[in-house]
Amino acid sequence: MNRSAAPANPCEQALARWCERCAPLPLKVAVAYSAGADSTALLLAAHQRWPGQVVAMHVHHGLQAAADGFEAHARHFCEQHGIELRVERVQAAHETGQSPEDAARLARYAALARMAWDLQADCVLLGQHADDQAETLLLALSRGAGLPGLASMPELFERAGVCFGRPLLDIPRSALRTWLLSAGHAFVDDPSNTDTRFTRNRIRAVLLPAWETCFPGFRPMLARSSRHAAQAQRLLDELAAIDLAFTGAPPQIAHLQSLGRDRQANALRHWLRTGAGVAASTAQLDQLLDQIAACTTRGHRIHLKVGPGHVERIGERLAYTPAL
Repeated sequence: MNRSAAPANPCEQALARWCERCAPLPLKVAVAYSAGADSTALLLAAHQRWPGQVVAMHVHHGLQAAADGFEAHARHFCEQHGIELRVERVQAAHETGQSPEDAARLARYAALARMAWDLQADCVLLGQHADDQAETLLLALSRGAGLPGLASMPELFERAGVCFGRPLLDIPRSALRTWLLSAGHAFVDDPSNTDTRFTRNRIRAVLLPAWETCFPGFRPMLARSSRHAAQAQRLLDELAAIDLAFTGAPPQIAHLQSLGRDRQANALRHWLRTGAGVAASTAQLDQLLDQIAACTTRGHRIHLKVGPGHVERIGERLAYTPAL
């Protein structure tokens, strides 16, 4: 096929819009490049926008035999297009009680952050798109998530001191693949993406087609719901900051008791997340609120396991004690 007749890469306009909203012109851009369709389209758009400033970063998870082939394809593709490539190999095997998906995701982000630090990249771009956002929201709903979960994936976030961006959240998977095929660009298909033992893959294979049948063009609607949830969470965070300025951090128990139960819960969630990096479950938070309400004597004890440590009473305040 004559590539000059191919339509424009849909990632190019998405990348331009994302830069207007989220980020100034960077000096060096890294793209998380799996060699799959989504990251291939993003890598080409970034290379077109910032020629000579883009580095592809490929993480070899070591979890399947096809991984060596992914790396080989990535090396050939980047050499073909004159794009610098960095590769890091990780051991992403999951521990007992940890899902394989979570283990691979954590290992991947850690590797990307290390490479970004080494490259002194201003931002790492990720190829997650509108279908990924819809899957994330449906997965959060199935788990009874609160607003942080329903907010799904942000366009811009920081992890391990590295800026990460998702410029493709408004573009459906089909648009990316259609463009790549029409333009004649090669990419790989990860066989694990069709393994329905994984919850996200079942959502992709069963729920998304059903939603498309019932509600054609549903993806922007779900994305809008996620943005509303994110906005509401930002307002709750602002309220929590106001309340913690009153109660102190760690919070004084008597000052907490002067707030309504919902505001107590919001302030405690914020304190635990920002101060200790842990999230209390709904059941744990309800127990903690009950213990705070019952704390009317000097000798009353508060002690509750949250995450790897405990929330407890020390004097007139709460404290979070990490596990030894």
